[in-house]
Amino acid sequence: MEFQTHTLSNGIRLIYKQVQSPVAHCGLIINTGSRDEDEQEHGMAHLIEHLIFKGTKKRKAFHILSRMEDVGGELNAYTTKEETCIHTTFFNNYYARAFELIRDIVFNSIFPPKEILKEKEIIFDEINSYKDSPVELIFDDFEELIFKGNPIARNILGTEESLLKFEPDFIKSFYSNHYSTEEMVVSSVGSQPFSKVKKQFEAYFGDIRLKPLVKSRIPYIKNGFHPEFREIKKDTHQAHCLIGGHAYSHNDHRRLILHLLNNYIGGPGLNSLLNLVLREKKGFAYNVESNYTLYSDVGIISIYFGVDNKDVNKSLSITRKELLKLCNNSLGITQLSRAKNQIKGQIAISADNNENQMLSFGKSLLVYNKVDELDTILKKIDSITASQIMEVAQDVLHPDKLSTLIYN
Repeated sequence: MEFQTHTLSNGIRLIYKQVQSPVAHCGLIINTGSRDEDEQEHGMAHLIEHLIFKGTKKRKAFHILSRMEDVGGELNAYTTKEETCIHTTFFNNYYARAFELIRDIVFNSIFPPKEILKEKEIIFDEINSYKDSPVELIFDDFEELIFKGNPIARNILGTEESLLKFEPDFIKSFYSNHYSTEEMVVSSVGSQPFSKVKKQFEAYFGDIRLKPLVKSRIPYIKNGFHPEFREIKKDTHQAHCLIGGHAYSHNDHRRLILHLLNNYIGGPGLNSLLNLVLREKKGFAYNVESNYTLYSDVGIISIYFGVDNKDVNKSLSITRKELLKLCNNSLGITQLSRAKNQIKGQIAISADNNENQMLSFGKSLLVYNKVDELDTILKKIDSITASQIMEVAQDVLHPDKLSTLIYN
């Protein structure tokens, strides 16, 4: 079996893959993100991700940051709308050091008041850098447009106003309510035998007390939603455009079909549909991309391009026309074959990166409690039909169902 798993009595799960490499990757993924915040907690999950590096019961910030770096490793973390991840890369003989450090910063952080003030200032700078980057900011504004009324609509960083109100007790309360051991997965790729990794896992995570989830996630309900067209005036050199709408969640069986369709429309390949039309044929856009993001109960698909202001309407018209074609016409045999081969190749290339694998199958175990082998995924892609793609296009990408946001 390619993957091996183990579950502790406290609910923390381990998933491991043995590979031939001198370097190991390990991450603790937690099913908590910014959408789990109440309005007055906006930005809390991201702040906590920063603060767990700033002091524990036995370590100061310098010792945390140096622990893996002193042996040539790396330590990092990220927060999304539905998860928090602390991950490290290191030589294979340092598993005990990696597990012990992750356990310490996740379960023994003390959130020092001085460090809270310092990290707030750092995040204020991060917020301002986003405001100066319309290419990034427009995606946050678009999700607010699509998901308004639900916590998932809010950006991950929070605001200066919300962050200023966070005191140590408030932070600890959020952590206590949302970071459940039953919603945690330790994911790793390395060359050590599974028995040895399992032993280290049990040694450092086995004595942690079971911590059930206290607060549940507010589901997204799209009843009454109507697509919108919105323009926002920005002092930018070009217009930034986003077209998109609701898409399938993690649990929808059509999600792989939409992944294929999204990649065909505006994936990283230079021969993607909209790159060929808007860039190569018309010369309107330098950057064209389509993105599909899945959440636990909903998804979002968005098509982005940056163009000269005089080309906005023509570019929007061309994009809607191409989407309508996909809704009304099946892909030909050659088109479908190329689309399948391309996404299969991209998945295989991503799977060849051990860090990507570690993060991917850790999240898969967290969300689905299973991991599909690469061959299984490729076979599922091969089974997709042109009629299924057209049905998904009609359901998700019909121009009448899409909202538009423009910075100009």
